[in-house]
Amino acid sequence: MKTDYHLHTAYSDDSIYPMEQLIQDAIQLGLEEICITDHVDHGVKYDADDPNRPKDAVLNVDYPRYFDELATLIPQYQDKITIKKGLEFGIQLHTIDAYQKLFEQYPLDFVLLSIHQIENQEFWNQEFQKGKSQQKYNEKYYDYLYEILQHYDAYSVLSHLDLIVRYDPKGRYPFENVKPKIEKILRHIIKNGKGIEVNTSSFQYGLDDLMPSRKILALYKELGGTIITIGSDAHTQQYVGNHIEEVKAELKTMGFQYFHTFDAMKPIAHPL
Repeated sequence: MKTDYHLHTAYSDDSIYPMEQLIQDAIQLGLEEICITDHVDHGVKYDADDPNRPKDAVLNVDYPRYFDELATLIPQYQDKITIKKGLEFGIQLHTIDAYQKLFEQYPLDFVLLSIHQIENQEFWNQEFQKGKSQQKYNEKYYDYLYEILQHYDAYSVLSHLDLIVRYDPKGRYPFENVKPKIEKILRHIIKNGKGIEVNTSSFQYGLDDLMPSRKILALYKELGGTIITIGSDAHTQQYVGNHIEEVKAELKTMGFQYFHTFDAMKPIAHPL
C-alpha cells in the first residue's frame, strides 16, 4: 500500500500548492492513501478570525475553508484515492489550550505533533539557537518536547522527532549526549499508545541520516515501539511521496513489521 502521511497545501503559510492539484498528483504517482496535514502554529501565527491579529500577520489554516474543501474532494476522488483529514500542530506550552479547543471543534483522522519554535523563537532562522551552545539548544529542545507531552495528548504521532538537527549550523549533536532525554520521550509515547513519524524531508534537506535518525528508530524498536507513519513533508509537487518506499524497505530491514495509517485518530497497521 502506497501512502504519504505528511503533506502541505496552500492552506499552509509556506506553500502555494492547491489541494486538488496535490490530490491529482498523488493519484498520478500511484499513491493509494494520503493525509493532508497543513500547519497550525499558534503563538507565531494567527487564526484568520482573530480580532487581535496584525495586518501583516502570518496565518494558520483557514479552518472552515480547509474542512469544506476536504469535504468536497474526499467523495469526489474516493474511487481513485483515500484522503484523510489531518493537521500539523506546532505546539508550545503557552498555546496548548488553543490546540485542545481546535481538536474538539473539528473531526480529524490524524494529528502530527511538532515543535517548530520555543517561546515563540523559531528554529529555521536561528532565533532559538542564537546565544546558546549546541549542548544547550539541543537539550532544551528535547526537554521542552517532553514537557509538552506531559500536558497534551490529542495527537497521533510525533513528527520529525529530531527536527532540531535540520537547523543545527554546527552539525549533528551526538546521540549519546541526548539519549536519556529521547528515551524518556519514547517511553512516554509508547505507554500512551502514540507513535512516531519517519519524515523523508531528510533527503530533501541533504541530511546525513533519516529523520528521526536510525539510532532513534532502533531505540524506539528496542523499547517496544511499533506505531510508525511515513510522510514526505512535501510543500510542492516534486516531493510528494519522496523516498517513502525506500524508507519502508529500510524499516523492514531494521526489524519493524508494519507502517500505519489512521482513521478517526485510530492507527491501522499495514505490512511493510
